Amino acid sequence: MILNVSARTDIVNYYGEWLMNRFREGFVYTRNPLFPNRVTRYELTPEKLDAVLFSSKNFAPFFPHVPFFTKSYRTYFYYTITAYGKDIEPHVPDISSSIDTLLALSELTEPKRLAWRYDPVLLTEQYPIERHLDTFRDIAARVRGRIDRCIFSFVEMHIKLYQNMPEIVPLTLEQKRTLAEGLGKIARSYGIRLQTCGELNDYSAFGIARSACATLPMLGSANGCTFRNVVHRGNRRNCKCIESRDVGAYNTCPNKCRYCYANISAEEVDINREKHDPASPIFIGHLKNDDRLMQGLQLSHLKSDEKQISLFDL
Repeated sequence: MILNVSARTDIVNYYGEWLMNRFREGFVYTRNPLFPNRVTRYELTPEKLDAVLFSSKNFAPFFPHVPFFTKSYRTYFYYTITAYGKDIEPHVPDISSSIDTLLALSELTEPKRLAWRYDPVLLTEQYPIERHLDTFRDIAARVRGRIDRCIFSFVEMHIKLYQNMPEIVPLTLEQKRTLAEGLGKIARSYGIRLQTCGELNDYSAFGIARSACATLPMLGSANGCTFRNVVHRGNRRNCKCIESRDVGAYNTCPNKCRYCYANISAEEVDINREKHDPASPIFIGHLKNDDRLMQGLQLSHLKSDEKQISLFDL
């Protein structure tokens, strides 16, 4: 089983204490977002997890815990750094600080286990195509040689996005191609492997691979192991990633990025943060009397049974 930490919220930045408590105790409960009374238990021992995927916009608070995971588990880290400022990403560190943190993270892990995410790409009057290309070039110049790849995607135009960002300019196919061509040229000039994720359009003419954020060949190459040939069913529409189990929850991310699909409102985030208990086995609140608790199926995709020993067992 692949564990996802997390596509629903920034656990790394804000909820690291809870996560470490879960790994110390060796299990976690996750609530089904569609059927809230269904709760699944997953074991977090190295024997039960094929890999742990970490996603964040600020890994600095999590630095003390990174060595534990890189020594005990197969890992892959996704660091999102975009062109946007506080007007769009109000609680995300500035670009220069984020790059410094990414470079420090590459020292704690290995470049082959670290990807830079430049997404979502969106347009406003303040963030035209030229600003994206200039910012992408500046970031690429500093992170080259310190990452495995760069992953980008164009923003998905959902109803909530229009409500949260009335100033957004819908991307045309021509604008997407112009951006893809420019990003591809910059990435090649700095020796950075560039790919899309969840993107239907083909930009291979610009040296951009149409792939997924997390595939078993990618994780195997990063961690020196071999996985079986398993169909990647994805985690959402147009996604070609290997399936994973997310331990986070929607409406809990304090980054409060205005384009985010995972938060209904800033107020809802604040309410849920009040319910968060670092000692609870479930991310928000506690088990309820009418909850249906079940053991999750944790099938391994590994070709061989490579036992990993937790630092907590030493």
